[in-house]
Amino acid sequence: MTPLVSIIMGSTSDLPILKKAAAFLDEMEVPFEMHALSAHRTPSAVEDFARNARGRGLKVIIAAAGMAAALPGVIAAMTTLPVIGVPINSTLQGEDALLSIVQMPPGISVATVGINGALNAAILAVEMLALSDAGIAARFDSYRATLSEKIIKANEELKQIEYKFKTN
Repeated sequence: MTPLVSIIMGSTSDLPILKKAAAFLDEMEVPFEMHALSAHRTPSAVEDFARNARGRGLKVIIAAAGMAAALPGVIAAMTTLPVIGVPINSTLQGEDALLSIVQMPPGISVATVGINGALNAAILAVEMLALSDAGIAARFDSYRATLSEKIIKANEELKQIEYKFKTN
């Protein structure tokens, strides 16, 4: 299988957050790869990865980083593939990473999800892929349908809870 999505983390300490993205891509049957690369500690490896990503068949890159969070922006500077940044809560409640990722200069964009929002990053990647892949689109549509089913079920369960002054 050729990966369509690459999940890049600044270090494997980010893996517990990124497992949500990996699990969702797996559920959607989207081939993906995972790597640990650091913009500061392995800059030449990051450059090699970013410059060769399109040629290897990748379509979307999810890049997660905490603290200075340069990784998503550095990757975006070296590829024209869509990059989705995931700020990791490692210091300052993740706000330092969030601000680092969203404050990109004009011309070098990084789509950014919320702090520790790896699942939403994978969902966004799948939405992008679904634009040109009917199979992925159908699987994603089915997933989205389950979201409303969960809320409908939750409302039915809430009806069973009784309180003295509850009116529904």
